[in-house]
Amino acid sequence: MADEPLVLGIETSCDETGVGIVRGTTLLADAVASSVDEHARFGGVVPEVASRAHLEAMVPTIERALKEAGVSARDLDGIAVTAGPGLAGALLVGVSAAKAYAYALGKPLYGVNHLASHICVDQLEHGALPEPTMALLVSGGHSSLLLSTDITSDVRPMGATIDDAAGEAFDKIARVLDLGFPGGPVIDRYAKEGDPEAIAFPRGLTGPRDPAYDFSFSGLKTAVARWIEARRAAGEEVPVRDVAASFQEAVVDVLTRKAVRACKDEGVDHLMIGGGVAANSRLRALAQDRCEAAGIRLRVPRPKLCTDNGAMVASLGAEMVARDRSASDWDLSADSSLPVTDPHVPGNTQSHDHVHEVSKENLYS
Repeated sequence: MADEPLVLGIETSCDETGVGIVRGTTLLADAVASSVDEHARFGGVVPEVASRAHLEAMVPTIERALKEAGVSARDLDGIAVTAGPGLAGALLVGVSAAKAYAYALGKPLYGVNHLASHICVDQLEHGALPEPTMALLVSGGHSSLLLSTDITSDVRPMGATIDDAAGEAFDKIARVLDLGFPGGPVIDRYAKEGDPEAIAFPRGLTGPRDPAYDFSFSGLKTAVARWIEARRAAGEEVPVRDVAASFQEAVVDVLTRKAVRACKDEGVDHLMIGGGVAANSRLRALAQDRCEAAGIRLRVPRPKLCTDNGAMVASLGAEMVARDRSASDWDLSADSSLPVTDPHVPGNTQSHDHVHEVSKENLYS
């Protein structure tokens, strides 16, 4: 255990200030400060509100994580931070904080990819990732199918949403149904009491000539909204639970169908599901059924590790250290559109030599 890298990870890509500490593949601390309540009255995430919330929460959340892990900041082997993709202002807060801590402590800095981190976090739950692994990442900002042969250097996009992400569609339908924000958990809750076959909502991009692995939820969102509007215009009651169940079934049907198809086509026998929507109970159940039928092993982290968190960033950072990947330079910047093909932002390894001399001056107290 003592030979495994001890890494602190910082995640600020959206509205969660996450700080995690891992030793190798063992989770020691997972501290999160959420600003979701501040966004709820707007019906969605407001970037400026998120950035200011990160500023206020950063230092207390880091100190809470260190205390929870029972380690000193000087014991760390590295600092990892989400460099992108995400909201530019929110990312900048995390990157700036990571630079400050890494410089003061004389530790290497690793700017890592948000999506690759969502894949890597599964190691904290189920052990080392098989290589290759197919990953289905579904959240408010992303719906992607990714093939990873090396989580630190080789992540290949197979497909992605061409319009709304799955989590975004959940939020919008919850708003139409007057169920509040965020929409994912509340839709899941209402759907458990509804009939998923009550309404035949469309399945986007599932025709024979459509892209095999891409997703589209904009048409589904519009179809559900119009169905609800027609019922209201006719003075009829909207069966909220049936709508929620039928909408949810349309989303998870497409997600799981395409993920299993990608595994079969690529000859991959492991499917990992991550991102905030991976906490959806129906998505987990349907994926399990279809994977078992196809002879594919399903890996899904517990719900807390599916949503944005610092543990996932620390996990990928620990892999960078363990595999001797080069650290990032001090001019690391936030990149709101960082491609998933860049699991981390490497730099000149010599650029970190001077900081070890600086650290001897005991900048961190």
